[in-house]
Amino acid sequence: MATRRPPSHRVQPRPTTPRESFIGQLLDPIDRLSETLFSILILLTFTMAFGVFKLGGDPKQMTSAEYSTELLIAALSATFAWGLIDGVMYALFAVFERGEKHRLLKRIQDASTHEESVDAIADELDHILEPITSLERRKLLYTDILEHLHDGHPQPVKFNRYDLAGALGCVLVAVIAVLPSLTPFVLFRNHYELALRASNLVSFGVLFYSGYQWGKHSGSNPFKTGLLMFVIGLVLVLIAILLGG
Repeated sequence: MATRRPPSHRVQPRPTTPRESFIGQLLDPIDRLSETLFSILILLTFTMAFGVFKLGGDPKQMTSAEYSTELLIAALSATFAWGLIDGVMYALFAVFERGEKHRLLKRIQDASTHEESVDAIADELDHILEPITSLERRKLLYTDILEHLHDGHPQPVKFNRYDLAGALGCVLVAVIAVLPSLTPFVLFRNHYELALRASNLVSFGVLFYSGYQWGKHSGSNPFKTGLLMFVIGLVLVLIAILLGG
């Protein structure tokens, strides 16, 4: 199962606009796109493995509407479980990140000299700023940061409503992202193999679109990013087919 990256921007609520969607207020674009990509990849893996483990990979058995319905329910349940697990990890990482900031602030305030306080800040930021700034500029910046932090009061390290809202967003995006891919199992419920291949095609489209949007948001080539995600999905399906899926 894919693992969630550490949250680098989740502790504070993001500014929203009146036109922003409900889910857009819960998760930022990268979190929404990554959740969508993970969910579709998990769905592809799940649907292709279903025929192997449930039916032994025998295509002659994949004709009953019973199998389509069973797969539909199982895939939706698995996706919901993935979203729930990922939502819990989202909230935990947010709390852990606040704990790290609490630790840094305490280290600064407990330092016995100005140099120790600056060193504490440098330990946190040097790996980011060293390639793009000079030592003198970094010291000035760290001193300025120190003036703002020295008398600060750390926030309680506990779950807050923004963590819970983000966790809810993970569940919603995970489920909503796979609904188009599950639709063929409703439309072609009497033709399991047709429904499976149609679902794969829809998943490829969602992967390409999500990768394209990721590329636009991150500044990379949207078409190449979308194509990369499409190829990843295609490789998963080809491997599953070779194994009898």
